[in-house]
Amino acid sequence: MQELKPMRVLLAEDHAIVRERLRSLLEKQPDMEIVCEAEDGRMAVEQARELLSDVVIMDITMSDLNGIEATRQIINEFPQIKVIALSVHSNRRFVADMLRAGATSYVLKECPLDELVQAIRAVTTGESYLSSKITGVVVEDYKKCLATVDDSQLSTLTSREREVLQLVAEGKSTKQIASELHVSTKTIEAHRHKIMGKLNAHTIADLVKIAIIENMIALEL
Repeated sequence: MQELKPMRVLLAEDHAIVRERLRSLLEKQPDMEIVCEAEDGRMAVEQARELLSDVVIMDITMSDLNGIEATRQIINEFPQIKVIALSVHSNRRFVADMLRAGATSYVLKECPLDELVQAIRAVTTGESYLSSKITGVVVEDYKKCLATVDDSQLSTLTSREREVLQLVAEGKSTKQIASELHVSTKTIEAHRHKIMGKLNAHTIADLVKIAIIENMIALEL
């Protein structure tokens, strides 16, 4: 009988201690293999592209590129990869945004870590998994949202414009953003101009407020 290959798992989490705990847990599973760790969303996208892992464990609120946008990019390019959201956030908007981006499961960090193992095994058999603390009401609400127009302020932005918006909101300069995205400063200025027009924003402060409201960045308390 041919031995099944272990599931290749990529961990995308910006807190090193949390990554260590997750790695320690998953390495004990005979049917799972940690192939890489990523400390932000952009690194997760790059590693997913390079390694073609089976499963990505994705934190949501990460700097540079948040988990929602990273998930969207990974699924758009590699729809066969299964993304599992792992987050402290249980509110309806975070769940809906992450599932809409393409995640097949959503696990809360406060739940027993064994739930993550269950989620990984579920998605690799074509199923979805939602943490026990995320109620059925949230699921039904999300399904209804899929049938309606996306009322997010970001619905008119392209994927690249969302990237630029997050980086602007994080306080990065035009030059820094251009360098990070490997484009010219004029290109970034053009993106920013379009973003402000689409969002009816007049200042950088307006963009920061919108990014916070839309869960693109988190306030440091």
